[in-house]
Amino acid sequence: MMVALVTLGLETQAASADAPLGDSDLPKWADKKFGPFHASVSRWVEDTSRRIDGFFGTTDALTVNTDSYLRVRQEMAWREGEAFQQDLGARFRLDLPTTEERLRLIIESEPEETRGTLAEQESALTDDQADSLGDLLVGLNRLGDRDKRRHWNTRVGAGIKLRLPLEPYVRLTSQRLWTLNGGPWQLHSDNRLSWFNGNGYSARTRWDLGRELDDRRHLRFLTNVQWRETEDTLEFSQAVELNRRLNRRSVLRYSAVALGESASHPAIEDSYLQVRYRRDIHKGFTFVDVSPSLHFRREDDREPRWALTLSLEMYFRRHIDRVSL
Repeated sequence: MMVALVTLGLETQAASADAPLGDSDLPKWADKKFGPFHASVSRWVEDTSRRIDGFFGTTDALTVNTDSYLRVRQEMAWREGEAFQQDLGARFRLDLPTTEERLRLIIESEPEETRGTLAEQESALTDDQADSLGDLLVGLNRLGDRDKRRHWNTRVGAGIKLRLPLEPYVRLTSQRLWTLNGGPWQLHSDNRLSWFNGNGYSARTRWDLGRELDDRRHLRFLTNVQWRETEDTLEFSQAVELNRRLNRRSVLRYSAVALGESASHPAIEDSYLQVRYRRDIHKGFTFVDVSPSLHFRREDDREPRWALTLSLEMYFRRHIDRVSL
């Protein structure tokens, strides 16, 4: 009942907020003060990647779009029966695509392998946080040249983690996309196998079956399986999602999720219902998320426990995709 009331309130808020057509919810004085700062930092992110690429590669770096960004995120989380948590974090990625054909120099913080369990990956508030330069990766990625709609597209990467002593790593990823029987259903497979000198092997596979229901709604069934040598247990999750675009700046996601562990004696550790509201509050680079959820955790004897996550997220990059989940 509470989830339904929150959903109704979020939909009403989204409708009213878009009544005067615009691209920002902020007052004009805030836009005037913040706009030049954001533009300056975004130029710095992109110019830095181009300078590094120009040093290692060619002058094509001056004209080719880069996949480089800086994300700053403030998150607050509350769970019934637990202490309130908050966290301010930053994540960045420099993607330098023109060093050589299909060869990229990648500099990134918080790689996927450091983001903890499948449950923790849903939130920036984890006990396995990336610790700034300690989890900074510098490496080379060799891109595949195959269309994933027709063949498996494979990417191979290797490099070092910048901590003392330096920690080498190797990563293999592969992707494939099928359109089933020429119809609206699509199946996407995303797989990763990694080795880090300090943490050993890890593997993750993700299968995403989905289709558009209409121009505003999209249905997805997601399966994730992960194994890490440091934990030596198999984790899995199954989710059903209905994504609904309320307007060009607001979306809602309704989710039912089950999280489990162990291959020999599988057990569901948590199952929950969640509504996630995401709104672009300022010109495609500042977003607000509100995510109430109802959990039935094994450690709580399946007693229902409410949780709420609030976050403010800001991207610094020259080109930003519009709001999406």
